[in-house]
Amino acid sequence: MSTSSPRTAATGRYGDADVASVAALLIADPDRGRILMALADGRALPASVLATEACISAQSASGHLKKLVTGNLLRVAATGRHRYYALAGPEIAAALKSLALIAEPYEITSLRQGTMANALRQGRTCYDHIAGKLGVAITEALLKSQALARTDGRADAGRADTDPLSAGTGDDCPYELGPRAHDVLAAIDVDIETAWRSRSGRPLLRACVDWTEQRHHIAGSLGAEICRTFVDAEWITRKPRERAISLTPRGHRAMEVRLGLVDL
Repeated sequence: MSTSSPRTAATGRYGDADVASVAALLIADPDRGRILMALADGRALPASVLATEACISAQSASGHLKKLVTGNLLRVAATGRHRYYALAGPEIAAALKSLALIAEPYEITSLRQGTMANALRQGRTCYDHIAGKLGVAITEALLKSQALARTDGRADAGRADTDPLSAGTGDDCPYELGPRAHDVLAAIDVDIETAWRSRSGRPLLRACVDWTEQRHHIAGSLGAEICRTFVDAEWITRKPRERAISLTPRGHRAMEVRLGLVDL
């Protein structure tokens, strides 16, 4: 019985993965890098917005987007007269985050850039879950309240210099649901059963190493359910065309009362 994937069976390719071609699309051009990072929070954006994010012309953006779609890094969907681009899947976001951990940040040359960089560090969505200081703080609170437990004996959300980056993948996730998971998550209106049913083949819990904080934040279907719940409850908000998110006054109160988080 063949164990090859449908893709390799269809193309007759059975060798090692062609990582060079994907790497060329991901890192060989700074404009494509900016386009991909603009989509790393899971949004779908039109070409005009992506051109603005990358500080390039509409014609240049069109050429880059065509290459990224052809290379299976982006997907595109037509809505009326507009075409919206998004990352092809969470594995693309994971690859971008891994690169961000080892990449030097862009030099900040203006007050606007500094303001945006600080906002991204404070809070952002990372594909479909919460990242930045806010995401790490939520993870720490879930650990402290025993909604989560570490399987490696540590008591905190770890650091990238002590935890291997592979700790964020699949069955190697260093977290599991803790003894108070249902009670604590119910207090923030998160339904574990809903998160479990929405997995679609991915793990319930996944630990991402946050590229700005160098600590873990929770991803997987549970991380996505937490993010969705916070958006629906209007605890977090995002300005149009911006990647950063922030807590609303209602969100600040909820985090303090329900998770014991202050000074966010």
